[in-house]
Amino acid sequence: MSALLKLSSAIDWISERIGKLIMWLVLGSVLISAGNAIVRKTFDTSSNALLEIQWYLFAGVFMLGAGYVLLRNAHVRIDFISARLSRRTNAIIDIIGIVAILAPFCLIMIDLSWPVFMNAYQSGEMSQNAGGLVRWPVYLLMPVGFALLVLQGLSELVKRIAFLLGLRDQPFSHVEEKNEAEALAEELAREVEQKQPGAKQ
Repeated sequence: MSALLKLSSAIDWISERIGKLIMWLVLGSVLISAGNAIVRKTFDTSSNALLEIQWYLFAGVFMLGAGYVLLRNAHVRIDFISARLSRRTNAIIDIIGIVAILAPFCLIMIDLSWPVFMNAYQSGEMSQNAGGLVRWPVYLLMPVGFALLVLQGLSELVKRIAFLLGLRDQPFSHVEEKNEAEALAEELAREVEQKQPGAKQ
């Protein structure tokens, strides 16, 4: 199990580095978008290449960032249910979700998207818009993004199992701390629950 935990740490390190890269992709997309808008309004001209690089970068943020989001435990959960369950129960649910849903879905998407990328790469497919960009880099984001996501899923699976075996204190690498408003809301909810008739004292 120690070897698997080392592998999990290595995958986490990769996801963290990619997460830092994605921040620059967001900045690049914003700057290009702003520059393109300024040029269009000022000089009444534009570039299809600049328009397309915006959505290339935007696609990169989402496709490459999925694994980082999973690492940071920032994906969407049904909080009002998961908050009422024990960490052990949540870990078991996560294991089932990773094995039965996440991993098969990612592998299917890799299998489907890789030929699309290869066809575009071998044919040198270009945008149909005048002055547009070559297409294969954005197609490559699909198999790479899902590969990174399934790798992070493997890392999270190892951590959940290690937690259930008592080898880790918690199942997550990152636990989002509640802000003051969220903490106050939870405290008020507990007080209301205690004041209700039949509530345990």
